[in-house]
Amino acid sequence: MPSIFTRIINGELPGHFVWKDAEAVAFLTIQPIRDGHLLVIPRAEVDHWDDLPAPLANHLMSVAQRITKALKAVYPCQRVGLIIAGLEVPHTHIHLLPIDQLSDLSFAAAHAVNAESLQANAGKIRAALRQLGHAEADC
Repeated sequence: MPSIFTRIINGELPGHFVWKDAEAVAFLTIQPIRDGHLLVIPRAEVDHWDDLPAPLANHLMSVAQRITKALKAVYPCQRVGLIIAGLEVPHTHIHLLPIDQLSDLSFAAAHAVNAESLQANAGKIRAALRQLGHAEADC
């Protein structure tokens, strides 16, 4: 049975994408800790991140770095935090979110947001990615 992320990638479930390429996608999480909280996900279903082939792991990190620059442009913050937890969905995913302090990384602060808010945030991030020259944001 495909993971929920594969179903989103395949268009079976809605997703607010900011990046799509042949190996990876990124979309906003429906339970963000802070505005701009998104997930970078390989198209291939690999449960444990340490089982990723090295070229794919490197690609995911490269995508995360590019998206981080856009997040910093859209959301004033001290840093963009990166978490690989992997407990929620058995499909590798990297959490990226703007942070100002360590407590901003707490999943206890995750909350549901409406589709309009997700759509607006995705639009801002895609625009920043396009300004940085990333056609992968045309999704």
